[in-house]
Amino acid sequence: MGAAVKIEGGFAEVGAGEWLVGRGQPAAFFGAFRRLRRKGWFVKDRAALDRVRTGGRAFFSIADAPFLTHIPCAEKISAVSSKVLVAPVVARTSAEVFKPVPMSIRGSFATTIFEHEWVVVATRSRTARIVVEDGQTLSVRPNAAVAWTGNRPTGFCARLGLLDLLLPVAPRELALNFHGPCVVWIEGAPGGMRTMVGRVVPNAPHRRVG
Repeated sequence: MGAAVKIEGGFAEVGAGEWLVGRGQPAAFFGAFRRLRRKGWFVKDRAALDRVRTGGRAFFSIADAPFLTHIPCAEKISAVSSKVLVAPVVARTSAEVFKPVPMSIRGSFATTIFEHEWVVVATRSRTARIVVEDGQTLSVRPNAAVAWTGNRPTGFCARLGLLDLLLPVAPRELALNFHGPCVVWIEGAPGGMRTMVGRVVPNAPHRRVG
């Protein structure tokens, strides 16, 4: 592998080169820096990732996603584009929009395909690497999925309510089913809803009454 990366103290450090990076990156750099145009009219991960050239050392980190995971790309790796922090430009081979709900954009997200070098992902919590054996199925909440090898997952929803059909968001019970053999990287899913005084509010802090 040609390009090297050093991960220390919540930062990924690379040298001079061309990189595929998350929006707003790098956080700091030495020497020259230039943001490059992404080639092509239909670049499916364009909204999440930039292409940059650094003339010296550069440091990458996202404040609300402080956990970094280095994933070697000896085989094809599909990564959620919004969770990619930095990778060599030559590592990316393509991108696609994954739609877990057939014929609907609800819950859809871009994925970037890597087949060379490595990719560093940034997540809100630590990641787990799960090996799914042949014949096994791993169900993952969509917002917990980070990256995977093998075939693309399939969307699954055990129960569809009336609101799930009417609201423009993905069903609450939606899961991504990964069918082995494959390897899946996941992060912790966000906390659920808490009920207070007959109302449902997102992650409401505890308040003293009286």
